[in-house]
Amino acid sequence: MGVRKRERAEQTKEANKQVAFAKLNNCPTSPRKMRLVADLVRGQKVEKALNILKFSSKHASRNLEKLLLSAIANWQAKNSEENMEEAGLFVKEIRVDGGMMLKRLRPAPQGRAHRIRKRSNHVTVVLGSNNNTQSN
Repeated sequence: MGVRKRERAEQTKEANKQVAFAKLNNCPTSPRKMRLVADLVRGQKVEKALNILKFSSKHASRNLEKLLLSAIANWQAKNSEENMEEAGLFVKEIRVDGGMMLKRLRPAPQGRAHRIRKRSNHVTVVLGSNNNTQSN
């Protein structure tokens, strides 16, 4: 039992080396607007995703570009001996979840008030590697 656990732990360690992620919490953009940009880069190669984000006119693409660069840096920190071009990095998973909501009041006619909800989001980017060099 101990040998199998050790082998499984070594396999997961190797699998974790091929994956890197980065998170952005409480980004002051509504999740709906961020998902429009996230859908553009989901499943794309990293170089193509960076180009898409750089030339996108959406404001959310600036934050997502910085997050993707952070995920790439995290991958390079894990795999210092490997080359990024040879690894074939791609956006394996990108999740946009709703974050904290700021609630404000706006004056309305006849002494009433309307609630304004300023939404934020949490974004998680997971990078995967196509180059699965397994030494079995």
